Amino acid sequence: MAFFITYNLLLLQLLKNMEKLKKRWRLQSNWQVVKVLLVFSITGYTSLLIAKPFLELIGLHQETTNPWMYRPLRILLIFPIYQVLIVAIGWFFGEYQFFWNFEKKMLSRLGFKRFFKEEA
Repeated sequence: MAFFITYNLLLLQLLKNMEKLKKRWRLQSNWQVVKVLLVFSITGYTSLLIAKPFLELIGLHQETTNPWMYRPLRILLIFPIYQVLIVAIGWFFGEYQFFWNFEKKMLSRLGFKRFFKEEA
């Protein structure tokens, strides 16, 4: 019995959080929220997977490189990979416009605003 009460409370909390995300991200449905969250998770994991072979390609292996050098380089490499993948995977899930706007907003905050045209 306690399991069902806990399950229902968690489900209600999830639905409440989805409503908050819909409002914050200006999405139309819960399905869009699910797709956006899937894109974020897939992109993060994929960018981690892709960064390691790139470092090995330039001769930096995790086993032979000082961790104080390897880890910051990997993090720096993950950032541009993530930026490209989030738009590409967002397009694949049918949410290109959301992620393109998200990307422009994030890059503008990092000082790349001059690369995007001002929208009326």
